[in-house]
Amino acid sequence: MKNILYFEPSDKTPFDLDRFKKSLNKYAKVSDADIATGLQTVSEYENLHVSRLVELGAQLLIAAGDEAAAKKYYEDHEQYFGAQFERLRRITGYLVGSLERWNDGKKAEEKARVKHSVNSAINDAVRAERLEEQAIARNVAYAA
Repeated sequence: MKNILYFEPSDKTPFDLDRFKKSLNKYAKVSDADIATGLQTVSEYENLHVSRLVELGAQLLIAAGDEAAAKKYYEDHEQYFGAQFERLRRITGYLVGSLERWNDGKKAEEKARVKHSVNSAINDAVRAERLEEQAIARNVAYAA
């Protein structure tokens, strides 16, 4: 790895090993050998996004035995991770992030929908038992 990318490819800066070591050691003592070992996982890359370097630093701090320091290090460098993504789900024909703005009828429709599982390891008897339990819980007639 030779360059660190921050927000755009045009703002790359040369990687400074001493600066990285000092940054980590402000939070907890991490040995030079551990840092070198950690950097080997990303050494093949010409450019590395700073968020990956922050994750690597947090992993090194955890390996050094200080999870609180790793959490603080991560929180202090959160600005490099960009905007957080909101989870969107398709529910009853609508793309939604949350159900808080739905009216009572739409909330009831979502609650009553059948949630299908992709777990094929469950045999038919277990699946039928779970469906019956769900039906009883919702006070709905169920015929196996």
